[in-house]
Amino acid sequence: QVQLVESGGGLVQAGGSLRLSCAASGRFFSILSMGWYREAPGNQRELGAGFGSGGDTNYGDSVKGRLTISRDTAKTTVYLQMNSLKPEEKALYYCNAMIVVEPTGTAGNVWGQGTQVTASS
Repeated sequence: QVQLVESGGGLVQAGGSLRLSCAASGRFFSILSMGWYREAPGNQRELGAGFGSGGDTNYGDSVKGRLTISRDTAKTTVYLQMNSLKPEEKALYYCNAMIVVEPTGTAGNVWGQGTQVTASS
């Protein structure tokens, strides 16, 4: 079974930084796209940042300039660097990937369990 394992969330002081990690595990042929979504209290889940199928990066409008996404050379782990965090930006961050799984070769949309990010005032 393919899973996305997230780490790095937590509580920091306002203005601080956090780095989230998400690693794909299990048996799969390839990862077509991979990134992070954020869900603030009372709001819909929205794109934070992600890599598209062509390796391009996309950022959500609300977080442009303060999030940076990167990945390892194997392209199975993505990182999200978050700087200058604000208390009102408290949210759950979910890793998401479109993965071509073994042995069927079908593509499936996979979500991580979510990790909480909070900046204290």
